[in-house]
Amino acid sequence: MSSYWIQSTKNLKLNEKITNNYETDVCIIGAGLAGLSTGYYLAKEGINVIILDKDNIGQKVSGNTTAKITLQHNLIYDYLIKSFGMDFAMKYFKSNKEAISNIKKIIDDENIECDFEYQDNYVYTTNQDDITKIHNEIKAINSLNNILNLNEKDIFADFVTSFNLPFKICGAIKVKDQAQFHPLKYMFGLSKAIKNKGGIIFTNSLVTDVKQKDGVYTTYTDKHFIKSKYIVIASHFPFKDFPGFYFSKMYQSTSYVLGIDTKSDLFDGMYISSDKPTFSYRTAKYKDKKILIMAGGDHKTGYAPDNNQTGYNILEQEAKKYYPNCEILYRWNTRDCITIDKVPYIGDFSNLMPNMFVATGFNKWGITSSNVAANIIRDKILGIKNEYSKIYEATRFSPIKNAHEMKNITSQVLKSFVTNRIKIPEENLSAIKNDNGGIIKVNGASIGIYKDINGKVFAVNPTCTHLGCLLTWNNLDKTWDCPCHGSRFDYTGKNLYDPAFKDLERYE
Repeated sequence: MSSYWIQSTKNLKLNEKITNNYETDVCIIGAGLAGLSTGYYLAKEGINVIILDKDNIGQKVSGNTTAKITLQHNLIYDYLIKSFGMDFAMKYFKSNKEAISNIKKIIDDENIECDFEYQDNYVYTTNQDDITKIHNEIKAINSLNNILNLNEKDIFADFVTSFNLPFKICGAIKVKDQAQFHPLKYMFGLSKAIKNKGGIIFTNSLVTDVKQKDGVYTTYTDKHFIKSKYIVIASHFPFKDFPGFYFSKMYQSTSYVLGIDTKSDLFDGMYISSDKPTFSYRTAKYKDKKILIMAGGDHKTGYAPDNNQTGYNILEQEAKKYYPNCEILYRWNTRDCITIDKVPYIGDFSNLMPNMFVATGFNKWGITSSNVAANIIRDKILGIKNEYSKIYEATRFSPIKNAHEMKNITSQVLKSFVTNRIKIPEENLSAIKNDNGGIIKVNGASIGIYKDINGKVFAVNPTCTHLGCLLTWNNLDKTWDCPCHGSRFDYTGKNLYDPAFKDLERYE
């Protein structure tokens, strides 16, 4: 199960696995939007760059996004002003506004065909009680515009009570001159540009470790290594735990997406609800027409989805409410790293590891955030001061901004390590139905069981290979998910998502 973006570009795969040892200026781990954007900017400056990915280009989060290019990150600016102050919020606003222009410039400079088009963006509510939040966000956006002394035409946050979607709303924020594109076409265009500028990209090359000695980093794959002065970890959730401790200050959220032929004319614009459950809408070019890209139904990764509020079911029910004759063409899901203060971690990986950088925690808004990250990290490597680096500082540790979520992260880890293990029943294989999974105990050992539709049993050790949390079974996707840090494995035990990178132990 993969996204429309991945399926529609499956003939563009790069198959260049690392087969030798190398030395370079910068080694970038991760060939998604953040890694490729960073590699592009550095290669453009004449810096020698090698990019590594365990899969192909953009096969994980970057290839499963809704691909909205917008500074309107739901209701964020009123929160930032109240939590961090006007100057902080202004820099967040300005950096993401510039990212939209930066992406368009790359597309134009490199002649990348990626279905880029400007669209109005809307954050709406169907709940009258949330109208105050909508108005507060409009006030925050326009106050930031005023501080930046932008032209009148750039003061673009408007309140509207109707739009192009086929249902009524109580109110929405309308922001003009945002955009959307085909993310995989864009990433393959970036890859071509990087290679044309002398960069090297290796796919299907799993990084297993990074070590430092005498100011030189060595990045290890299964059989080869790369030596470099600089390291950039752009692998979504950092696979290296210490001394960065990113596992303690963010978690992962799973969202679901449908590609839908509505059998009717579709709207312009991009839309997302501020309500719960969240629904997101945009269109995409598909053959000689447009299809609807609908997303939402999110939940914390590792928790069993509630079909009434999460997962594909709620999306399908909502879609068929307004498009009863629609056809579901694509189903996919994605994971997003959520930081405890709603701001990405970009910059130095740790104060103890100079010249190692990280880009993570994009909070579901990785299209613009990845470009912001690429510019900040490029400037750090080139020794240029970046006006936005301070607000995204990756080494910060400020749980007080969201003490409630910090408590949730800690309690979930303890629950997974201790409480859930106590509750596992003794051997009862017959209790697990076909096309379902669960954990049982056999002679005191925990065994993860999945029975396929014909009753064939697949057995694994249900302990996450990252930090040892007990996994949970996700029957929607037939995966083993980690409730602590969001790693995922398929029913055979194969690793799918970081921060874990090793497969589960399999049992015959």
